[in-house]
Amino acid sequence: MPIFHVVLRQAGPDFDPALALEQQSRWKEHAAYMDSLVADGTLVLGGPLPNGRVAHAMQAESEEELRAIWARDPWHESHLVLESVEPWEIRLDSRS
Repeated sequence: MPIFHVVLRQAGPDFDPALALEQQSRWKEHAAYMDSLVADGTLVLGGPLPNGRVAHAMQAESEEELRAIWARDPWHESHLVLESVEPWEIRLDSRS
């Protein structure tokens, strides 16, 4: 059964903070990959933080599975570097 994780990623060497997300190189490939993670239920919530980092709430069996998922992202290591993956025990959930 998948468990929740909080994933933090930070801007990588090819990320240009002067450009909007949609203007970054390989945006279309990255956006399509992210959409696929939402469609299959792996990525539950995600978005940029104001300090050049990105936070994601994700469901997966393990940290290793999530690291493998991010390794397939077209922006992996170029635009976004994986900072941390932490298991997250959800105790409050307004959806239930």
